Amino acid sequence: MADSESEHNSIHRNFYIPTYILAPNASSNSLRLPDVPTCPVLVFVNSKSGGQLGGELLRTFHHLLNKYQVFDLGEEAPDSVLRRLYLNIERLKGNGDRFAAEIEERMRIIVAGGDGTAGWLLGVVSDLKLSQPPPIATVPLGTGNNLPFAFGWGKKNPGTDLNSVISFLKQVMNAKEMKMDSWHILMRMRAPKVGSCDPVAPLELPHSLHAFHRVSPSDELNVEGFHTFRGGFWNYFSMGMDAQVSYAFHSERKMNPDKFKNQIVNQSSYLKLGCTQGWFFAPLVHPSSK
Repeated sequence: MADSESEHNSIHRNFYIPTYILAPNASSNSLRLPDVPTCPVLVFVNSKSGGQLGGELLRTFHHLLNKYQVFDLGEEAPDSVLRRLYLNIERLKGNGDRFAAEIEERMRIIVAGGDGTAGWLLGVVSDLKLSQPPPIATVPLGTGNNLPFAFGWGKKNPGTDLNSVISFLKQVMNAKEMKMDSWHILMRMRAPKVGSCDPVAPLELPHSLHAFHRVSPSDELNVEGFHTFRGGFWNYFSMGMDAQVSYAFHSERKMNPDKFKNQIVNQSSYLKLGCTQGWFFAPLVHPSSK
């Protein structure tokens, strides 16, 4: 019991963010901590990633931290969360709140999901052009997890129990910050003569394309008869057959989430799509792709 209480106090001392920092309408009188936490974290979880693991991870983080600092990406987009938070921090700093200023300086973000989810958060933080952008740690909760693997967070889906999550929080606190390259790209596609090139509901573009926007008709980059897009990416950018397979996987998972329960099943499904739509058998199954 004593050890459990000591661990709980340690979590509060190191990672907990008071409610008045997170919720603009909360009172600042009764919710203060004696000291600024060592490593205040915002946690974003893609509850649909990793089969059932996303939901389990969300519940564990809610148990350990302030419920207002843990967000389900299926319920609220990260751009609205971060805009609201940083506007509130600026308001508090303007009122002379040094605690809020220290929180901003020490804050780190944890994002649990696949490479697309991590790219979504990176895009949002980049778009906000913050004076002190928080470093982002990635929990490998997707199918490939190439981005978390490249930065030392591993490739396998993590444990979601209390001890595993506490261990991960401590890794985040002690982690070294590293810079990451970002890339910008301009794309043009011929406008269809009939209909739209947008996905048909309930399908939608993956969140990893968050940073891509269609240029306006008055933009000098716009070319008549074409749709022109500009944006950025961090991990990798796929075109052609590779992109076709990735989007087929995304669409299938969107339409049939019950079929994607764990990392091994997901990887098997991706391999199957790669064989039928990708490099190996595409000329046989889809002669037009040859």
